[in-house]
Amino acid sequence: MNQATPLKKDTPYLCQRAKELRREILKMLTEAGSGHTGGSLSAADILAALFFCKMKHRPEEPSWRERDRFVLSKGHAAPLLYAVLALTGYFDKSLLKTLRRIDSPLQGHPSSKFLKGIEVSTGSLGQGLSIANGIALGLRMDGIPSRVYCLLGDGELQEGQIWEAAMTAAHYRLDHLCAIVDNNGLQIDGFCCDVMSIEPITDKWKGFGWNTIDIDGHDMEQIVHALDDAEKAKGRPTVIIARTVKGKGVSFFEGKAEYHGLTPTPEELEKALKEL
Repeated sequence: MNQATPLKKDTPYLCQRAKELRREILKMLTEAGSGHTGGSLSAADILAALFFCKMKHRPEEPSWRERDRFVLSKGHAAPLLYAVLALTGYFDKSLLKTLRRIDSPLQGHPSSKFLKGIEVSTGSLGQGLSIANGIALGLRMDGIPSRVYCLLGDGELQEGQIWEAAMTAAHYRLDHLCAIVDNNGLQIDGFCCDVMSIEPITDKWKGFGWNTIDIDGHDMEQIVHALDDAEKAKGRPTVIIARTVKGKGVSFFEGKAEYHGLTPTPEELEKALKEL
């Protein structure tokens, strides 16, 4: 987990791990009966590439000083983060069944107080990139050559704080910072373009001084190549615009805004697991 292995060897493996993440997400959400389905499924390929290939981290030593940091700005996608932490060995997978229970460390939004592997508590949209900036600046001051990754939702880009943070990261030339936008086109109230258009996303980030990469967020080779290219960029932060599908992997969830916050029924779970 500490080093990325060659892409040709990893692509089928990473795709399989993304499928496993989706299975665990669906099972825990069905058990909980509440939570966020669509945006957890849409970013599964991205987190598979990060945690199983690209990021330097040690599940057996969560506070390892040289680790790369990950900030889930779209904190409602907590089921995805919990799934990837479990499958990489931060805690036993059986804990996933306790999602959203009062006495569980797996709350509806991630809390760094209760679970190892979570860098920061998130949930209030728009704040994650500012936090990632602070982490990146702190790493630079301490002389630690680690990278910081921040996953944003596209509806989240409607928050003004995101663009203040974008200016800050470019101003301080945080080239060890990589933001990733889960651009699935939908938010809880419908299509992003209807609620408050965020296009042209790529041109906006370029205008704020970022190295900008636009990819298919479900093509594993494109994802890993983009993460490699981000690491090579010097003198400015990188944003990866990952074009994704809400509810990806389950045909009857895909592209439906209502599954932003709806969970599968037991019957839907059975059907979904067969598809996967």
